[in-house]
Amino acid sequence: MAERVRKLNEEPVKQDGEYVLYWAQRNRRVDSNHALLYAAALANERGLPVLTYEGLTCTYPYASDRIHTFMLQAVPGTARRLKAHGVGYVFDLSRSKADAGDALHRLAARAAAVVTDDYPLSAVPRRFDVACYAVDSSCIVPMNTFPKREYAAYTIRPKIHRALPDHFHAAEPLKVKRKWSGGISVEVTEKNIPELVASCEIDHSVQPVIGAQGGRVEAERRLERFLEDRLRRYASERNEPSNHATSGMSPYLHFGQMSSLEIALAARAYASDEFLEELIVRRELAFNFVRSVDNYETLEALPNWARATLKAHDDDPRSPCYTRERMESAATYDPLWNATQKELLLRGIIHGYYRMYWGKKIIEWSPTHQEALSTMIYLNDRYALDGRDPNGYTNILWCFGLHDRPWFNRPIFGQIRYMSLEGMKRKTDTVAYIQEIDQL
Repeated sequence: MAERVRKLNEEPVKQDGEYVLYWAQRNRRVDSNHALLYAAALANERGLPVLTYEGLTCTYPYASDRIHTFMLQAVPGTARRLKAHGVGYVFDLSRSKADAGDALHRLAARAAAVVTDDYPLSAVPRRFDVACYAVDSSCIVPMNTFPKREYAAYTIRPKIHRALPDHFHAAEPLKVKRKWSGGISVEVTEKNIPELVASCEIDHSVQPVIGAQGGRVEAERRLERFLEDRLRRYASERNEPSNHATSGMSPYLHFGQMSSLEIALAARAYASDEFLEELIVRRELAFNFVRSVDNYETLEALPNWARATLKAHDDDPRSPCYTRERMESAATYDPLWNATQKELLLRGIIHGYYRMYWGKKIIEWSPTHQEALSTMIYLNDRYALDGRDPNGYTNILWCFGLHDRPWFNRPIFGQIRYMSLEGMKRKTDTVAYIQEIDQL
């Protein structure tokens, strides 16, 4: 556990604290949560209960019905699981942008210590007047294992494989010695979620997705379906979107409703090296990238060769050249690209292989590379259930050469890898995919 923990300030553990507070920012789950386990360990040492705080504001970028609904759908189940373990739970819903709320600071003022998630994109709470710890429960091999930036999968892979045996085991079960005696402050039920979402000052034009629901129970159901029906086909069919051989777990990983460790341990029995490569090596390379650089949303984060070749071709003519609004509405000449964008609009996700094609065409159709990057981030973060995620930013910049190598030189792309509609037709059943999306 020690390698997962960072102390964020110099404050001591408060001797007269009433509880240990776990601030669930990213890993919003009870099971396989090292941060919650660390909070419980601190509490057990001092004979204190554990209180979990989870907040949902209207101020996060691209706050919408889609994201609010998916997050709220998890709350009733979280409340039940925490109560069963004797852990307190406060869920704080801010209805307006002006109502930031001070519940977190009021709770922290009464705590012996605060524990939160160590996550590259989360707020770092250094202003608490109490000991504060960040615990990595997002990666299987703790991020602290790789203090420097890794530049490709081939550099981080052997390091992960060496460290993996020390971490590839189930987390300890949650046990608290002193049960929470107060009430559970949660106003969310399965039935009142639409009403709560409608009352919030968010973007109501981005509707909840088709065919997906948030929460731990749904995450477990999807994992079981993947293991029983899809994993055996993953290696041979994962790049064929119409065959549905992928896990569909990325939204649940993004919101921390299930851990990558749980998924990997469950999949290990099936000996799927290809799936574990994506889940562990590629995902943890993305976390390393976002944690290691300050400009992970810019072209400046690219390797030197990629920045040089893009600069040399930034003024190349584009034909056609589409506006962001036209791409957002899936109104291009390319039926396959339109289908990928429609899938994002409706399902909140794009199949991984076609998502690469989606990004490459945005580069081809945008006036500049910078505008292409801005459009990709906007569309992904506004509509994707797993937007604003280390994997998302890494996958977007992969389209511009991150974690890749130089290819043949061509207009607009320079030496950046190119993907064509004809190539997609040769390698995948584009007709079946387009028909499926049209039926949505």
